Amino acid sequence: MDAFTTLHALAAPLDRSNVDTDAILPKQFMKSIRRSGFGPNLFDAWRYLDPGEPGQDAAQRQPNPAFMLNQKRYQGAQILLARENFGCGSSREHAVWALKDFGLRAVIAPSFADIFHGNCLKNGLLPVTLDAVTVEALFQAAVAGIRLHIDLVAQTVTPDGGAPIPFGIDAGAKDRLLNGLDEIELTLQRAPRIREHEALRRHDEPWLFSR
Repeated sequence: MDAFTTLHALAAPLDRSNVDTDAILPKQFMKSIRRSGFGPNLFDAWRYLDPGEPGQDAAQRQPNPAFMLNQKRYQGAQILLARENFGCGSSREHAVWALKDFGLRAVIAPSFADIFHGNCLKNGLLPVTLDAVTVEALFQAAVAGIRLHIDLVAQTVTPDGGAPIPFGIDAGAKDRLLNGLDEIELTLQRAPRIREHEALRRHDEPWLFSR
């Protein structure tokens, strides 16, 4: 998993509440368990005027000029501003993979669906929860274009020319993000102790291992 420490990047505003995981990545594009290749179909129904098919070349499709991620002023954005209950719906991890594959590293919203929030933390995408008034102020600033500096160590979001805005995060999740460790990698760090434990069990409870 990619480590997350700091990020200074352009923010793009998605002014919709209750964005579900099927809107983030429609089900017909969930044809792989690899974590890459989903970016072209992120927000597919909103990004394109024509319906897409799995494996279709996105460069040959008709982009929707009204959708913010297609607008020149938000090209290269790595931070997504969202409204409340972002990531609701199904538990598909592919939604987070699509956001990351597109190039986004953080999502800022007043609230997130619980499973989606957990999937973000497990895949190196930082979900930042800020109060609705603060998020609204960031949305207003994003109309003219705004860059934000996110410091995970300090747990702050700082708009260019503005004051730091603190945010909370679980201490364990923060440590994993800072060190780029998903749950499998975290478990593998303890492999010697796991092997030692299993050896003791084999010695003390041999009947469990008999054939």
